[in-house]
Amino acid sequence: MAFASKRTRKEKAPLEVEALYEVAVRALARKMRTVSELKRLLRARVELGEPGEIKVAAVLAKLTEQKYLDDAAYASTYTRLRQENEKFGRRRVQQDLMQRGVRGEIVTQTLDAAYANLPEPTQIRRYLERKRIAPPKDEKQTARVVRMLVRAGFRTGSIFQVLKQWNAPEEALEAIEALDEDAGTPE
Repeated sequence: MAFASKRTRKEKAPLEVEALYEVAVRALARKMRTVSELKRLLRARVELGEPGEIKVAAVLAKLTEQKYLDDAAYASTYTRLRQENEKFGRRRVQQDLMQRGVRGEIVTQTLDAAYANLPEPTQIRRYLERKRIAPPKDEKQTARVVRMLVRAGFRTGSIFQVLKQWNAPEEALEAIEALDEDAGTPE
């Protein structure tokens, strides 16, 4: 049985500014996007080089002027949703925003404001409740919980503080702390 050949993507004619603007508005209607994400999307619809870049810049300027596109508002909303719904820690939200192309100073300001009045151990407890994690009974379960909390964006010092209060096996915590120190993971 022969496989069908790959379909070649039809080369679309480069769009003019008005049509590019419509594409951008439809994309923003579907979901929130950062300037970087929208720029990447629009670049695929224009010719290469300076003429295409001028069109993209014009559309982005118009969207920004109309307040359809605002990285600070995006970062604030994204942070609030991740914090309230997913219960993620600061580091995880920071990494997500940076991957989406939000500038570093906007990320820092947003996270400072969002996480200022919420102690990390409290966040960790909320995350564990949300995930319905039972207190670990042995070293293997403790290591699993620690890995999960690190992926969720919490610092190891806060994680160990919560696990000690949670009466996790002391020898498991000591073994994991020793591995953490050997790896040189910053807190």
